[in-house]
Amino acid sequence: LSVPLQLAAFVSFVCFAASGSPGAYTALAVMEAVITALFFLLYLLKLDKKLSWLFWPLADIFNSVIAALFLLIVCLFAVIIKTNKGTLAGGVFGLILLVLCVVDAVLLSKKISLGRPRGRTTAAK
Repeated sequence: LSVPLQLAAFVSFVCFAASGSPGAYTALAVMEAVITALFFLLYLLKLDKKLSWLFWPLADIFNSVIAALFLLIVCLFAVIIKTNKGTLAGGVFGLILLVLCVVDAVLLSKKISLGRPRGRTTAAK
């Protein structure tokens, strides 16, 4: 799910940057794209196994929830104020990014196995 998150964050950033929106709009979109890319690289390079001192899926959920809260505030302001069409488009893509962050947090929370054995639960035949 990180590729759609990165794509929505990038499109939101481009819309905000092209419209000359205040720095908070563009900074939030860039920050979410960078953090999502870092988590993607972490899982892709399997660094979460090597850096086992932190429970990375929980950190990823925490990132998604905090990003969703910030996106809710900032993108609602962008949609309500809509100084120009670029700000409005960036706000709409930011709200799409908000939904993707919530979906990411829900899917990750379902994958976490606290107190259960990790791996497959079916016995091999």
